[in-house]
Amino acid sequence: MAVNKAALVYQDLLQKIDAEVYPIGSYLPSEHQLCELYGISRETGRKALATLADDGYIQKIRGKGSIVIEHRQYEFPVSGIVSYKELAAKLHIKTENVVYDYQPDALLPVADFTSLGTELTEAPVTAIKRVRVINGEPAIIDKDYILKSVVPDVPKRAAEESLYAYFEDQLGLTIGYATKEITMAPATEEDREHLALNKGAYVAIVSSVTSLTDARAFQYTESRHRADRFSFRDFARRTKK
Repeated sequence: MAVNKAALVYQDLLQKIDAEVYPIGSYLPSEHQLCELYGISRETGRKALATLADDGYIQKIRGKGSIVIEHRQYEFPVSGIVSYKELAAKLHIKTENVVYDYQPDALLPVADFTSLGTELTEAPVTAIKRVRVINGEPAIIDKDYILKSVVPDVPKRAAEESLYAYFEDQLGLTIGYATKEITMAPATEEDREHLALNKGAYVAIVSSVTSLTDARAFQYTESRHRADRFSFRDFARRTKK
């Protein structure tokens, strides 16, 4: 019963953190205050706070309490699985997808994804190239390859709006996880053309393989970011043996 109560307290505190009732840099109620607010035991409050700390939302400071820390890194596409439509809604930014190449019958470019450690063959895919325009500026080229064995057809309109909305809401697919790799490389002529880069510029490349919850890989993506606009942040907590 205590575990269920701890989960409910965790969810309520998380919602209040996201709504900035408890903004970054502020302190959450103490364990004693949580007991009074929620009618719970000290141990239940401690478990809720421990989960928030493990998930990177708070840092416990001895003698002071639990301070809310920067957690938006979880919303950035590099370190999570999130569509740009969802990102725009969460971070209040204006985004646009410009599809400049659409091939409903193509082959997976195996060589581009072998470093991710998956067994690949030149399987039929829908190949889509898009420029992600963020706040009016071209920032990212996404090259998506969707396996036709899993998703036989991807309408161009879905690519212009949101692929994830199409996969999940229209097809009922459940996306589970992704394997990603980040590298740097000189910008190609294609990069320079679509991202307004000068010769000699670099791009950050995020290669990923996304799988469904049944472990079927179905989406292969190469995201090419302007290096001068690229920022990767993640949350890591040291755990002692």
